[in-house]
Amino acid sequence: MVSSLPSLPLVAGVAVLAISAGGAVTAGAGATSLASSGASLDATNAVGAAGTALARRGEVVSRSETRDSDVQVEETDPELVALAEKQMAERAAKLAEIRKEAEKQAAKIKENKWVLPLASYQITATFGQYGLWANYHTGLDFNGNTGDPIMAIANGTVTSTGYDGAYGNKTVVTLDDGTEIWFCHQTSIYVSVGDRVTGGEVIGTVGATGHVTGSHLHLEVRPGGGGPVDPFQAFVEHGIVP
Repeated sequence: MVSSLPSLPLVAGVAVLAISAGGAVTAGAGATSLASSGASLDATNAVGAAGTALARRGEVVSRSETRDSDVQVEETDPELVALAEKQMAERAAKLAEIRKEAEKQAAKIKENKWVLPLASYQITATFGQYGLWANYHTGLDFNGNTGDPIMAIANGTVTSTGYDGAYGNKTVVTLDDGTEIWFCHQTSIYVSVGDRVTGGEVIGTVGATGHVTGSHLHLEVRPGGGGPVDPFQAFVEHGIVP
């Protein structure tokens, strides 16, 4: 009579023992030899089955360890959370401060933006040139036709009007920041001392009075009522390129 086959765990264990002993293993007295019976097991298959079983157990352990690791990662230190929230709040406050300053500066630029004194012109002489002048050219010359309207370049108060030698008919407008703007060689003057003017308001007309070779507007920029500076650069700094 042929004995029944042992269970898979038992077979795997037997196979491992058989390989380590270097030969086949028999079941014992009166039992059929595993090596000679029709129900013999291939040792390699047995070991493979055992290895698969062990591997599956390893996978279970690995998944368990992964889950434990995930749980640990999710556990966040309250102090780190508080620090991150503090840094975010500080960053938001800084951005709000920068935005406020940018808006303030933009409003200031818009308020102080200059306008051109003539609607149509050509620049015929720049600041610092030498030639027809006693020392050097102290302003910016806008070529125009006699009678062309002259506009105040920014908000200010008229502080001087009248004839002034080589400058001819001249109007001085003192801007709100104390800068004096001289409008020279005018044919006519439309404003009086003490008048409040705004940028773009017509204050007189282009002419050829004083020391000139042709009709044009000579414009000077004098910060604080002091010496003249380059009007071209002053225009650029106030948002416009002549």
